[in-house]
Amino acid sequence: MIRIADALARSRDRLKKSDEGFTLIELLVVVIIIGILAAIAIPVYIGVQNNAKDSAAKSDLTNAKTAVVAYYTDKGSSAAAPALSALGTYGYTKSTTATLDISGIVSSTSFCLDLVSDSGSTNSFKITESAGVVSGACS
Repeated sequence: MIRIADALARSRDRLKKSDEGFTLIELLVVVIIIGILAAIAIPVYIGVQNNAKDSAAKSDLTNAKTAVVAYYTDKGSSAAAPALSALGTYGYTKSTTATLDISGIVSSTSFCLDLVSDSGSTNSFKITESAGVVSGACS
């Protein structure tokens, strides 16, 4: 029996010594893999954020068009062009930090609104009285 107890003790000692941790090479491989995954994921994430900002700008333009139409419906077609602050009364609430340009409002039947997205690029969008949101700026 003493021999079995000695063998078990030696076996336990070997197990304790072999459970020492990771080698430097193993740790470097893990760090490199994490770096590769981050290099792939970060640009994708930034692209998704920019698309969301562009969508918010398009939504703001659509809401502004609705507010301009509501303004002229309320005030009459011969009313002066509305101020940006007046559009809030008719339901326009901006969701982006980009500034809406309403200088293209000529009349109730002829207007063009534009907005440059704050997505970090120079994406500009416009909307007219007869069309939806398209890329570009009012001329």
